[in-house]
Amino acid sequence: MSEEKLISQRKPAYPINKKLALYLKRHNRTIQIPIFYDDLLRFQGAISVYDKDDNDTLWVRVYYNEFEREEIDLSLKKIYNILHSNGSDAGIKHLNIDAVDFCTFGNSQPFRVKVRNILNDNYTYFYVKKTDASRVYGLEIEDILSPYNLNFLVYKDTLIEEHISGIPGDVFIKDYLDDCLEIEKTQIAKEFVKFNERCMIRLLGDMRSYNYVVVPTHDFENVVYKIRPIDFDQQCYEGKFKVYYPQFFKENLKMVQLVTKKLDSESVEQYQLEERSIVAKRILATRSRLNRLLAAMKSDNISIPKNIEKLKSEIFELTGDINFRDSDGMGELLDNALTFIRRNYEDVTMKSIIQQQQKLY
Repeated sequence: MSEEKLISQRKPAYPINKKLALYLKRHNRTIQIPIFYDDLLRFQGAISVYDKDDNDTLWVRVYYNEFEREEIDLSLKKIYNILHSNGSDAGIKHLNIDAVDFCTFGNSQPFRVKVRNILNDNYTYFYVKKTDASRVYGLEIEDILSPYNLNFLVYKDTLIEEHISGIPGDVFIKDYLDDCLEIEKTQIAKEFVKFNERCMIRLLGDMRSYNYVVVPTHDFENVVYKIRPIDFDQQCYEGKFKVYYPQFFKENLKMVQLVTKKLDSESVEQYQLEERSIVAKRILATRSRLNRLLAAMKSDNISIPKNIEKLKSEIFELTGDINFRDSDGMGELLDNALTFIRRNYEDVTMKSIIQQQQKLY
């Protein structure tokens, strides 16, 4: 399936509505910051950034005039402290802003800031983006329903995101996948199935290979691989249900082929069931917070009518659940999708408990 047939058009940015702003404030996602996205746009010039193989990364390294650079550097150091520490200025003297890069590729057009500790040369990144409600919902849903925590801040029209470490999916597929051990390839296939299921359940779209990272972790004698999304622009926007399945993007073809080669249909179904059960448990464990987020989402407009109608129709045809057909907006669609997963989990769990009790007597 080609990218053109799956992704309909460039997604617009949506503003933060009142309910979402209140939610973010309640959960400490918003705090006053000393610099805005638009401030970083005032760079004087830029040079292209190339990778170790001299390929253009589509990022450019920007520079500012000498009168603004000192103030910008100080503000970026303060943002780092707010994001990763208590926001005090105590450690600022040990920080250096090594680079500010800008990317014109994609919806978010982010700035990537490299921060280095001059005492030990450890460094990390964070991103400065234009605020978009879709992206904020995506980040928060990832924090609540995935195995991973995310740290981000919103202030007016500026979004600050922490860096998610890992090997970009396209780089991993091209340079690393073929060299993995066979047992590792089987584990990667399993993880891709679970990742595919997780994205579909929470309606996170456009997981082409450059929109997620593969994270290797050494565990005794083995290397365990996990897959994490890094782009949340397409949270509940597109109308085609296939957009929410990573398996349908041509960029992920080698991953799909790996699943076909390494896993039989029963194993795939088992891993899909495991992921649905894990998500259902998280839904139950975070019910109050999730309900507040979904309430904000249901009051919001984060897609266009034709996309909403198409997605409603496609999910209804798949499930036969009239709640999808009668959904009013993307927020209600997601709420019904998560309810569908939770109810199935509870029904199966209750049936299993009854069967176990019957065996006892």
